[in-house]
Amino acid sequence: MTNKMNGAEAMVKMLEAQGVQHIFGLCGDTTLPFYDAMYKLDHKMTHVLTRDERCATYMADAYSRVTGRPGVCEGPSGGGATYILPGLIEASESSYAVLGITTDISVASYGKYPLTEVDQEALMRPLTKWNTVIKRADHIPRMVRKAFRAMTTGRSGAAHLGLPYDIQYDAVDPSDIWADQQHTSYPAYRQAPAPGAAEAAVDAILSAKKPLIVCGGGVVIAGAMEELDRLATRLDIPVATSISGQGSLAETHPNCVGVVGSNGGTDETWEAMANADLVVFMGARAGSTTTSRWEAPSAKTRVVHFDNDPMVIGANYEVEVGVVGDLKLSLEQVNAVLDKRDQGADTFGGAAAVADIKKRKFEIFNKLAQSGEAPIRPERVIDAMMKVLPVDATVISDPGTSCPYFSAYYQLPQSGRYFITNRAHGALGYSLSAALGAWYGRPTSKVVAMMGDGSFGFTCGELETVCRSRAPITYIVFSNSNYGWIKASQYADTDARYYNVDFNRTDQAAVAAAYGVKSWRVENPDDLERVLKEAIEHDGPTLIDVVTQPLEESNAPVRRWMG
Repeated sequence: MTNKMNGAEAMVKMLEAQGVQHIFGLCGDTTLPFYDAMYKLDHKMTHVLTRDERCATYMADAYSRVTGRPGVCEGPSGGGATYILPGLIEASESSYAVLGITTDISVASYGKYPLTEVDQEALMRPLTKWNTVIKRADHIPRMVRKAFRAMTTGRSGAAHLGLPYDIQYDAVDPSDIWADQQHTSYPAYRQAPAPGAAEAAVDAILSAKKPLIVCGGGVVIAGAMEELDRLATRLDIPVATSISGQGSLAETHPNCVGVVGSNGGTDETWEAMANADLVVFMGARAGSTTTSRWEAPSAKTRVVHFDNDPMVIGANYEVEVGVVGDLKLSLEQVNAVLDKRDQGADTFGGAAAVADIKKRKFEIFNKLAQSGEAPIRPERVIDAMMKVLPVDATVISDPGTSCPYFSAYYQLPQSGRYFITNRAHGALGYSLSAALGAWYGRPTSKVVAMMGDGSFGFTCGELETVCRSRAPITYIVFSNSNYGWIKASQYADTDARYYNVDFNRTDQAAVAAAYGVKSWRVENPDDLERVLKEAIEHDGPTLIDVVTQPLEESNAPVRRWMG
């Protein structure tokens, strides 16, 4: 490193110091110095050029979810800054660390009506955990460190840095290029719960007759899966999850009920929620979807709540015991309390209850999954995926047609973040581009992305990026020629008065083929498993356009369309 360094070079070197390996982004005129610095400097980071800033952020989001490291995306001023918004708010609300860098017009031209001027700091403030527009080049190292500190500590989330054009050319002292290595991954600087909290939680759980653990995304983010497994097994407690909580336990685990709530839950799994006399929320906010708009737990049900964010405890339910702290440390303490008491022989009958729930649930599913109906039933697609996908496959879904079916019925064979969906804000178009971020983060895993044909239309331009990256991702499109979730909502809530939810049928396979993706269109259910196997084994990007039954005609595992 020379004794001379400008602001753009300082940004590159600071990202490298923070352990960044991949940057997803799109070029613009205000980004010229930053790109030139990436070109000239010796670093080990890979920049992935995308076709849309929104998609760059989705890639960084999924990358962060599978690696446990902050994802980084970048875009130019003006429209680039506004396009990057959807991914940042999704990551922040879902508690994943994503840094959005938007270059900006020159500080010297603020207020003079230059092209692409927008108050980036005001724009990003409600969407991120922390954000700033850097006004001086010598502040760059300090602000990068602060962004990574904010993203990785406490409840993780998104951060934003604005990088004006002129300060990218100003001088920075190279001696200020350093990073706290604790902030290269998250959770960083984990905090243990208050003394006595674990004991109080154990006392409450052991005093119940029918306790149920309900896990949100926080268990996987904290890497607390082993500790949860030990607790659930030793006390034989049933464990349900939200969609974001999938992977807290392997869904083949004898104590794993599966997803509960209005999306991805079934009548059978809901019994566990409705019948519990004590619900233990872990890394879950007890929001509208998981509780089916607070239908259960009822106001009379006892509640214990574990979370690293004190703001969520007591937000929706009166809490008997709140345990604030990192979930891995909290569950370690709970198990230590049980060890001290030599507790582990008692049983709450969780495995037996789960076996009965799953038996009844899958009797219905298996009958539908064998159906020879056309259009193809979504259950048949999920069944084929369970038969064909590798154990360590990483599956991404848009929040539409594919999500409730996968969440209800696909049995994830191992714990960890192997299923990704954008549950916080549910923007369509997420999975097509997020799949590429997941592949860059976990290239040894087979990545499969599911979406409806409505979602496909949002971001199909990124298929060029996928082909350029030579990523062997398999895309499955559930084609029903409408915005299925809304049409099903109109069926349920407005007596099937359908208004502006249908669009023309498109040949998604032909569109993908034009980008260079090996593609199939499947209308006969008997062809599905064979084609999926061929697609999974192909060494390159593939897409299967499956003509499927519309949601409003289906047996969708959705308790409430308005979640």
